[in-house]
Amino acid sequence: MATPSLRQLDIFAQMVASGSLSRCAGDLGVTPDDVARDLASLELRLGYRLFDDLAGAPRLTAAGRKTAEAMTLLSQDRPENWQVDQADGIVPAAAPPESSSSRQSIVLAAPAPVFGHFQEALAAFEAANDDVAITLDLTIHLADEAAWALRRGRADIAYFYALGETDEPLSRYGWSEQINLYAGADHPLARRDSVATDELAAMPTLAMEAHNGLRRIIDEALLRGGIRLGDPVLETDNLFDIMTILREGAGCFAAFGPLARDLGRMTGIRRIALERPLPAIEVRQALRPESAPAAAALAEFLFL
Repeated sequence: MATPSLRQLDIFAQMVASGSLSRCAGDLGVTPDDVARDLASLELRLGYRLFDDLAGAPRLTAAGRKTAEAMTLLSQDRPENWQVDQADGIVPAAAPPESSSSRQSIVLAAPAPVFGHFQEALAAFEAANDDVAITLDLTIHLADEAAWALRRGRADIAYFYALGETDEPLSRYGWSEQINLYAGADHPLARRDSVATDELAAMPTLAMEAHNGLRRIIDEALLRGGIRLGDPVLETDNLFDIMTILREGAGCFAAFGPLARDLGRMTGIRRIALERPLPAIEVRQALRPESAPAAAALAEFLFL
């Protein structure tokens, strides 16, 4: 659910370009299991599946195609542009294809897990409005990033994470996602029926990297809720490393949204039952006033 690691994006791009798990692994000089693990970690982070039949005849899902189209924005250090061809592969392109002058273009900016939340509604809108071309920007996570993109015309609609109403951009409330803390199933605090927040201060933590948008909003929410956790023993965006160390009982990890949902279902990991809930993260929607009427229509449709 934050911007995926560049390694995962490289593997994703190579996978759809290769069209085969074994061929992708050979091109990268790693094992097929390594590729499958990194792609599974990427899907866990995004909150939706990228491929059907990965080990057999892999094809991009509808959400995977949209993610592929957004690769230029996701992979900020990659000079190439990418586009999706009709065979569901990714091919280098000198420039993105020009839209027909009769089509209205909408840029929708949202964290990838938020896109996962309304991907079916987005597909339905596109199917009903063939004169509209929608482009995704999956690099926006927080209010300041959304405000910047809207102000400069880089986005027509922006979804972002916040802890309440923001002065800029003007936005409306979409839904809330509860933050939870997770630890190994055998950790003493994970086995308790109720844990006081002051008992967490000495508990080591696992955290995403400092530049990660999810890390920023989680840290702010914990601070606002008066929660003090121990110093991080690991800061990484590699979710498989986080899950492995959680299961070993080395600390706790804060998460919300699809990642929290999936962590709660995993064997060897358990949600810590706090005596009072942690602050919830709001998902908010903002619309650029100068955008075309189709953008306002899409913004309303996504609220239905």
